[in-house]
Formats: sequence, structure tokens, C-alpha cells
Amino acid sequence: MFTQTTQIRVRYGETDQMGYLYYGNYALYYEVGRAEAIRTLGFTYAELEKQGIIMPVAELNSKYLRPAYYDDLITVKTILKELPVDHKIRFHSELYNEKGDLLNIGVTTLVFLHADTKQRYGMPPILMERLVPFFEKSE
Repeated sequence: MFTQTTQIRVRYGETDQMGYLYYGNYALYYEVGRAEAIRTLGFTYAELEKQGIIMPVAELNSKYLRPAYYDDLITVKTILKELPVDHKIRFHSELYNEKGDLLNIGVTTLVFLHADTKQRYGMPPILMERLVPFFEKSE
């Protein structure tokens, strides 16, 4: 399993009239978590795109448990529970407040595609190489 955390402070412009983090903005927090997770593996989305690989979102699920409020420092935990074996990668996101309360759970499925043809592409070798050690069984 691969896990990475990053923190984001809820900005005023991201809240609704009640002072809650607007529900539509949770997907942006998931994206920050994914981008930072990939960065900790030693490369970026931009580098994948230069190799002709794009990763559009194919599915997004979100469960709201508690609200996040303006100026809360949110910890975004991004988890890969399984090593991708085909053209899809599934990121699990958990958002916590400063007290450690679980606020939100999300699952985002992205697909690997050739940028030019928009045809499916298997797991990029560089990503596979970086992820395999997190999924190897220790003896």
C-alpha cells in the first residue's frame, strides 16, 4: 500500500454561505493529494504528459461525514490500496481536520491514455517501477 499526506488550509473563497468548505471543492483537494503523492514518487503529471500520457478522471465518489470550515488546516491522506494492473488507477482520499476527525472519504479513478490517440495505455513503466516496492510482501 502506498500512502502520502499533504496539508491544505481552507481558504475563504472555497467556502459556502455557512462557512463550510463547499462540497464541490473536495475534488480539488483530492487532486492536490494525488499530485503531491506522484511528486513524492519522484516525478510529476507534467512529466507523464511530456511522455504522451494523460490521466483523465473516469469516476469520482465522495462521502461527506463532517464539515470542514474556513481556516481549518486539512490533512489530505492519499492512498493506493492496490497496485494498478491495467489502464486504471484508483486513488483513495481521506480528509482530516486538526483534531484528527475524519471529515470526508473519496475515491477517484483515473485512466491512462495516449495523449494523441486517446486510446488506453497500460500503467506507465516509470510509475510501476516507483510503486512496486510499496506493494512487495516483506518476509
